[in-house]
Amino acid sequence: MNKQSKIFTTLNTAFLLLLILIMIVPIINTWAVSLSSNIASMRPGIKLWPDEFSFSGYETIWNRLELWRPFLNNTIVTIFGTAGHVVLASMAGYVLIQPTLFGKKIIITLIMVTMMIPAEAIMIPLYIVNKELGLLNTLTSLIISGLVSGFSILLMRNYFMSVPYSLSESAKIDGASDFKIFYKIYLPMAKPGLATITLFEFVSRWNHFTSALLYINDSEKFTLQLALRSLIITSDSTSSSDFFTNNVRMAGIMIALIPLLIIYPFVQKYFVKGITLGSTKE
Repeated sequence: MNKQSKIFTTLNTAFLLLLILIMIVPIINTWAVSLSSNIASMRPGIKLWPDEFSFSGYETIWNRLELWRPFLNNTIVTIFGTAGHVVLASMAGYVLIQPTLFGKKIIITLIMVTMMIPAEAIMIPLYIVNKELGLLNTLTSLIISGLVSGFSILLMRNYFMSVPYSLSESAKIDGASDFKIFYKIYLPMAKPGLATITLFEFVSRWNHFTSALLYINDSEKFTLQLALRSLIITSDSTSSSDFFTNNVRMAGIMIALIPLLIIYPFVQKYFVKGITLGSTKE
């Protein structure tokens, strides 16, 4: 390795370490404050370790503030929404690889057009549609919101195109139905693609805020992000009876982070492959 390469490697490593610190320090601080006592959590400064170790923040937010309810709502929306998204994207991707599909190029073009439209541009029309269907203040509105996306459909199509079509033809000769071919042949060979869209959709739905703010007004139907927003607004009020210490706020954030930290290790090996391989298929 020559001198220039060593300098580049050193600078690149230092830059990456700086990025890691920028990302990890806030998370460590959040964890440390959440496990600190009420008084200790209010002391200024960045904490890298709990000060006066205590679970009082978690007990307050889970029991007194009943965070379990929005947590449950969030879980329902995320699980059903993600499952529906993955199923529909996979089926649509399978349809788009069929050689006999009429107007395939037009359909793909229309799907790509939908990816160019910002969500903010159709926010009001979507609200009106949900209102006319009587879905406001229901978890159903959050589940069907973003149930399909052009990115997921095209990603699954690219993966299915990597599967030799001769396998499908052989299975049809043996009497297999299209659904059996899709389920037994194509899905098992597209695990990286499935993991990619599952992780993207899971994170997106778990952290969703705009759609919940738009469709949900009933506190009983609040999801996790709306509940945390309500907690911050309440804590910033002037009434001393509504004041909550920092460990309570940070405990809420940690509860929101835990499911994401749990799911990632199980799909990480497929996720990296899904990003690199699925994006290069034509």
